[in-house]
Amino acid sequence: MINKRLLIKNLLAHHAENSFFDKKQKLNLHSLEGKAKFLKHICSLSNSNPNNLSFILVGIEDEKNLIVGTDFYDDSNIQNLVNAYLQNPPQIQYENVVFPHLEDGNVVGLVTIFPNEKESYFKKKIYTIEEGTAFSRVGSISYPKFLQPKIDNSPTVDSILKASVNNLKSTIDSVLLFMTKKHPDMKPKYQVFKEYFTLCWAGIEKVKNGKTYLSRVDIELINEQLKIFYSALDEVTITYNENEFVITEYVKLGFRKSNMYIPFGIQKIVFNDEMTYKITSEIVFKTPEIDKRHLYHIYNYYTALLSKLKNNKRLNPVEQNDLKNLCYSLMLCYLHGFNKAKELLIEHKEVFKNSKYPFLYTSFKEVMRILRKLKYETQNE
Repeated sequence: MINKRLLIKNLLAHHAENSFFDKKQKLNLHSLEGKAKFLKHICSLSNSNPNNLSFILVGIEDEKNLIVGTDFYDDSNIQNLVNAYLQNPPQIQYENVVFPHLEDGNVVGLVTIFPNEKESYFKKKIYTIEEGTAFSRVGSISYPKFLQPKIDNSPTVDSILKASVNNLKSTIDSVLLFMTKKHPDMKPKYQVFKEYFTLCWAGIEKVKNGKTYLSRVDIELINEQLKIFYSALDEVTITYNENEFVITEYVKLGFRKSNMYIPFGIQKIVFNDEMTYKITSEIVFKTPEIDKRHLYHIYNYYTALLSKLKNNKRLNPVEQNDLKNLCYSLMLCYLHGFNKAKELLIEHKEVFKNSKYPFLYTSFKEVMRILRKLKYETQNE
């Protein structure tokens, strides 16, 4: 089994950007421009590596080759985005890889592009990339046309993978790190599945109506150094047996004291006897019915509150407390047809990021993650 942390280290230590490997400091999949750039790199690496894996690392400072990390990214069926725009799309996989020196919630994103013998090209326009355009990679540069690969990178990639195989010491070290250093105050737990896979998780326990929920949840599949789930806000329940580990995620919606916790998604990790595993995700969220007049009140209230926040106007104690629900409340409005509510959130991203209330940017990222998952579950774009 490949240790993804070792894989990233081996890529960075021995290879500059080339025809099977690219690195980015961050991705921006909120905008058409960001999506277009990401798809261009997928297309070019796929066309240049029909016989072997290729990779994109996210969270790497380019000039000094430093691992600076990026936000945990729930892939949210990112394959659907690739399928929506590329003809003959390659299979891709986005994984969140843990590094001990990074802050909680920060990881390195590992995009793996699987071999694809067919030429990939854009089947519809996105941003400035026209329909019918193909890209190919030569060295570290992507060219806007299809070029027959001159180099077969398979031997090089195979050697990197062999050098990145997991070992017992790294597994034990990572379990000890998670249990004793990362979350000593959050009752960390671990479980071994099929006598091989080690899963660690931690969270703050809350009991509501006789049911135990976990918040600030961190879940890692130790064998591959992967962060499976991370949330600074959302609450989850966890169940497991000898074959599977099930995470049920809830989302908080409402206004002031009328908050509701609604099941959002179910993620299952199923472990097999053949030393393999499969992760499945299912969205179970149903938008609650709320009186339209109440929603107009919420929308107008938070629009005014956003304006005060943007213009650095003083907030009274009630308004400061209401900021905790700002992003979630505007998401609730968006889900009920207030389309400008999402635009408002995105427009104020930098306001949230630079605010003296750090929970604002955290809740913004959580809401964007939820909306992204809902979008990719219901359409291929």
